[in-house]
Amino acid sequence: MDSVTQAALGAAIGGAVLGRRLGRKAVLIGALVGTLPDLDVVLDYGDAVANVTEHRGFSHSLFVLSGLATLLALLTARFATAKDITLLRWWCFFALILITHPLLDALTTYGTQLFWPLDVSPAAWPIIFIIDPFYTLPLLLALGIALVSQRVRKACTWGLAISSVYLMMAAGAKIMVEQRLAPVLAEQGLQDAPRLVQPTPFNIVLWRATVIDGDRYYESLVGLLDGDHAPQLEPLIRNTELESAALAGHQGQRLTWFTGPFLRYENRLLDGQETLIATDIRLGFPGFHPFSFTLATRDGEMWQPVETSEQLETSRNLRLETLSRLASRAAGDTSALCASDFVAPKWRAERVVYRC
Repeated sequence: MDSVTQAALGAAIGGAVLGRRLGRKAVLIGALVGTLPDLDVVLDYGDAVANVTEHRGFSHSLFVLSGLATLLALLTARFATAKDITLLRWWCFFALILITHPLLDALTTYGTQLFWPLDVSPAAWPIIFIIDPFYTLPLLLALGIALVSQRVRKACTWGLAISSVYLMMAAGAKIMVEQRLAPVLAEQGLQDAPRLVQPTPFNIVLWRATVIDGDRYYESLVGLLDGDHAPQLEPLIRNTELESAALAGHQGQRLTWFTGPFLRYENRLLDGQETLIATDIRLGFPGFHPFSFTLATRDGEMWQPVETSEQLETSRNLRLETLSRLASRAAGDTSALCASDFVAPKWRAERVVYRC
């Protein structure tokens, strides 16, 4: 999640746990501690793929954060002036603030290495977009009330309760979307295909499904307000003939460890050099994928893995018109937007504009 949300969550937990004893101080300390795991963004691993895949790594590990919570609790219990607060209470204060940070991150598509240093893929159970004002605003309003009224613990507890209910609603919405999608996938023989179902930007009403089927992948938008409109699978291509060359090097192997099969490949001329590029199709929105990496360059008839990968700048941003169409689609207007509307023609499995 974004830094504002993580700070707000940490502040609310701090106020709920020690607000009665520390008042506004608990909120301020909670906000600061709640942002600590994201300080890993300042680290530069010298490679674009490494920088992306190492983020939410050691600093988001449940093992590391549990140890950090213990250390902070011991130091605070030893040196803080509030001697009536027990070591266990301090530990609960720091542990809840720190551990809920990566747990919330794990509910987004990006993925979080909860069990670092174990060699397991990042945990990702996407039920919320990386920025969702409907989750964040209750926390911010609760903190505002807490700071103004000084009823810190009560206000923070209510904020946490409302935001938690929103997450439960999101989980329920995802189950409903998957149930609507299941017969469509079964009809196409895709019931066992790798798939990712996640909310579209800033809401939990409209969901995006991505299904992998070899060289093809399918995109679909499924809304809770779609009525009897059946989900439509819009076919696109991944260029898997380039996959073996893309994944031959260390960066390619690391990237597929991070993304799974949700990669699309292309060769492009960059600075006069034919370059193999992989794009993470999980993140962003079809036509607006922000993470593309150079993985190999052409040397005669062979592809040679690059020594250092680079992340390519995306030239497209979600515009107001796009967001307006997204909002209309979420409201149940199935003609307002198709999943593939902004995808370049070269990626379409069928060389026509697909109308959902």
